[in-house]
Amino acid sequence: MNKMLIGVDLGGTNVRSGLVYGQEIVKMDSDMIQSKNNELSVVGQVIKSISRVMNPKVTAIGIGVPGILDVKEGIVYDVQNIPSWKAVPLKSILEDHFKIPVFMNNDANCFAAGEWHYGLGKEKQSLIGLILGTGVAGGIYCDGKLYEGRNCGAGEFGMIPYLHHNYEYYCSGNFFKRFHQSSGEEMYQRAATGDRQALKVFQEYGKHLSWLIKTILYAVDPDMIVMGGSVSKAFPFFKESLWANLQDFPYQPVIRNIKIVPSEKENIAILGAAALYFNA
Repeated sequence: MNKMLIGVDLGGTNVRSGLVYGQEIVKMDSDMIQSKNNELSVVGQVIKSISRVMNPKVTAIGIGVPGILDVKEGIVYDVQNIPSWKAVPLKSILEDHFKIPVFMNNDANCFAAGEWHYGLGKEKQSLIGLILGTGVAGGIYCDGKLYEGRNCGAGEFGMIPYLHHNYEYYCSGNFFKRFHQSSGEEMYQRAATGDRQALKVFQEYGKHLSWLIKTILYAVDPDMIVMGGSVSKAFPFFKESLWANLQDFPYQPVIRNIKIVPSEKENIAILGAAALYFNA
């Protein structure tokens, strides 16, 4: 584990790079992405961010991307909020520039890798990293290895049909706007003051999430589910409802043994990107 690595969290609006050594980020850089610039200009911003934390002892670079990519070839497709990025061979560009290996994956898989190597999932045989934010996505760690599927499509639990739409429709942060005309942040603040209506909304959310959890348990049966993303911060407000609605699961040993917890590690996206090196 005592390798010096760089982890990069590439979003549609910013890029964050971290120099990782041991279990910690020892140097960080954060910069806004000029998302309307051309492809090479945005690539240049990524290179500058990495350069600002680079060290001669760095073994490899890992990058998490919120979108579709070819993991093997390192090609990024159609990144949200960066219109010029239609098919960017980011891996080869960065390897040519920095002369060290570059590993890439989507942000949900990076989150799972980060929790397994640096977070709550250490020494667990299997782990699901479940991101509950503007969307819903998951990463699967099994027997110490990230399971991506043939086309890097494994763990897309949010796309599974549920009720009149899919799980993402009911379990992402947009649930609060769609069904209660309020942002998740506003609902969280109200619940924190004991607002009964807000607490009831989170109970409703917990019930929807319980069905997603049941689907994951049927399909994967992991040791642990670690939640990340903005909605996970409200876990105390939907925890009781979530667990209450898991009690009718037909395989009770699964419910007794499963651990469902929110992430506790700061900057897990950067650590997870760095952890791609160990997965490779």
